[in-house]
Amino acid sequence: MKDPTAAVRLREAQNADGGWGYFPGKQSWLEPTFYAAVALAGEAAADRAWGLLKSWQAADGGWRPSADVPVPSWGTSLCVALAQSRGETGEPFQKGVQWLLSSKEVELALWKRLLFRTKLFGEPDRNLNLEGWPWKPGQVSWVEPNVHAIVALKQAAGKVSNPRLTERVRMGEAELIDVRCADGGWNYGSHAALKVDLVAFPETTALALIGLQGHPDLGKSLDLAARMAGETTSPLARAWLTIALRLHEAEVPSSTVEIASSPETMIAALNIIAEDKPEFFRTGGTT
Repeated sequence: MKDPTAAVRLREAQNADGGWGYFPGKQSWLEPTFYAAVALAGEAAADRAWGLLKSWQAADGGWRPSADVPVPSWGTSLCVALAQSRGETGEPFQKGVQWLLSSKEVELALWKRLLFRTKLFGEPDRNLNLEGWPWKPGQVSWVEPNVHAIVALKQAAGKVSNPRLTERVRMGEAELIDVRCADGGWNYGSHAALKVDLVAFPETTALALIGLQGHPDLGKSLDLAARMAGETTSPLARAWLTIALRLHEAEVPSSTVEIASSPETMIAALNIIAEDKPEFFRTGGTT
């Protein structure tokens, strides 16, 4: 159900520097600032937020997660998507895209790969030849940062000149399919651990579906997402599932349980996006 006061509360929670913390009154961070800027797009508050975020871009094109953390990370995907949504596809945007294309995961050390190949470790739980995106370069890939990079780069296709873009997106999508759980949804990073099937979670299932727009054979996954949307008590999960189902033109079921309220800035912003602006994450299918 739409909350008519959500935008008001979001505006009131904006910090003096133009950003938002995860909770009102807390230090500004990239993630809640991004979602608030999307929710309030077209307003002066969103322009101030973008001004702050632009100041956090490093010389190499990556974005730091806050003023106090100097290491560029996965939030670069969010800023690349926000830049192009504002029609700003100049040098900061181009450098951000190049940073994403050069960002690599390190799935396993070479000695562990060799043990898998010699069957001493058995078979790995995921295809080690597929390359997605990690939370920060040099780590393993996870569903959420992988999805945000895929969305940003799919949207950027046609605005940048780099032959690697299509292949990186294809690999990221292939990895999402590879780590899909047996129940049709997604866990945080793999479909199994030590040969034991993992259960899917609502938030990551929704995010994976957002990253796989235009991909065939998602019927089982969409059915699961619809069931999750009706049953979850998490406001974060409900918001993401609503966005995913709407992007796939699927019906969003009414909730069958009471959904807890939350003071979190990001959840307030995502609820606005789910109701009014899910198209922000539209990618137009495969590249």
